[in-house]
Parts: sequence; C-alpha cells; structure tokens
Amino acid sequence: MAGVNVMTAFEKDKMKKKDEASLEDMKEQINEALAEEMAERRAFNQDAQGAQEGTPPAEGAETQAGEPEEASEDAAALREKFEAELAEKENRYLRLQADFENFRRRTRQEKEELAAVVTQNLLKDLLPFLDNFERALAAEATDADSLKAGVEMMYKQLVEALKKEGLEYIETKDKPFDPNFHQAVMRVENSDKEDGAIVAELQKGYMVKGRVIRPSMVQVAGN
Repeated sequence: MAGVNVMTAFEKDKMKKKDEASLEDMKEQINEALAEEMAERRAFNQDAQGAQEGTPPAEGAETQAGEPEEASEDAAALREKFEAELAEKENRYLRLQADFENFRRRTRQEKEELAAVVTQNLLKDLLPFLDNFERALAAEATDADSLKAGVEMMYKQLVEALKKEGLEYIETKDKPFDPNFHQAVMRVENSDKEDGAIVAELQKGYMVKGRVIRPSMVQVAGN
C-alpha cells in the first residue's frame, strides 16, 4: 500500500501503554464515583435516622416545642436533598461506564484495523521474495554458483522486508553472556575465553525495537 505509514512495533507498544493508562484512569473515575455514592448513602442514612429519632443537630442545642414535627420535616428535607444528590452521582457513574465501554470498543477496533494494515504491508514486502523463489524453483539447476547467488538475493530481500518492520539481530560475537538477550544451552571449557563469555552461537536471536522476541541460543564458557 503505497504512501501508508506503517506503525513500528515500538509505536504500537507506546500506543498500547497509552490505551492501558487511559483505561486505568477511567476505571479510577468509576471507582471514585462509586465510593462517593456509597459515602452519600451512608451519610443520608445516618442523618435521616438522627432526624427521625429527634437527635439534636449539635451538642448543647436547646429542645424546642413541637420538636417531633420539626424533626419529621427535617428528615423529609434531608431525604429530598440526598435523593437528588444520589441521582446526580448515579447519572455520573452511568455516563462514565458508558464512556468506558465506548472507549474500549473503539480501542479494540483501532487495534484490529492497525493489525490488518501492518499485515497487508508486510505481505506486500514479501511478494518480491516469493516471486524470486518461484523463479528459482522453475529454473533448471545447471549452474551451482548462479543458484547460490539467487538464494543469497532472496535471503537479502527477506531480511530487508523484516527490517522494515523493526526486526533486529541480537549480536553475540565478542559479547558477554546476558540472560536478557541470550539463552545458554551448553557450557564448555575454553581457556581462551573468560568464564561466562559466549563461545559460539547455535541459533540467532532477534528483537523488535529493543524487545526480545527470541533470545540467541549460545554456548558459554564455564572454566
């Protein structure tokens, strides 16, 4: 797809972290709304109960005539006030929940579309490699050097296509063993190497923008 800016694995990872942070923020808002609603309910129950029982609003307040009737009016006013506030909190909670669901659905759709674009461009970059492979299989094997040259060309095409997607080779030559990048499958004695140094590479390892997708399988000196 000409002109399409393919997002690298690093950028996709960055977008994923940003989406996760947004999801966590929305979850916190929903939890805060729930906590406020519960606190309002507890306060309403306590105040309403106190008003119904004729509890004075403050310590030392004088008892007035007709207190039961006034207490009943206060309880009704408190109930109306808190019911309005609870309705507002509930609406806020429902709006946050709806926004959260819409955001999660939109993020999932964007990821699916991005994955489709990345896959399409990767496959397009591999088509020349596939074409040359078919030509090599169709050609008569009369010259070993020509056949080798054709295979080398196809290998380079494949490597370049994968590099465009962010693939990187993990270096092992003259490198100390690092468990973050290497997997030791064998320890051998080698007086020419320091203990723990890489002696040989048995299988290449690769990473994408610093993230290991397959560690290098190596022999390590164990003197």
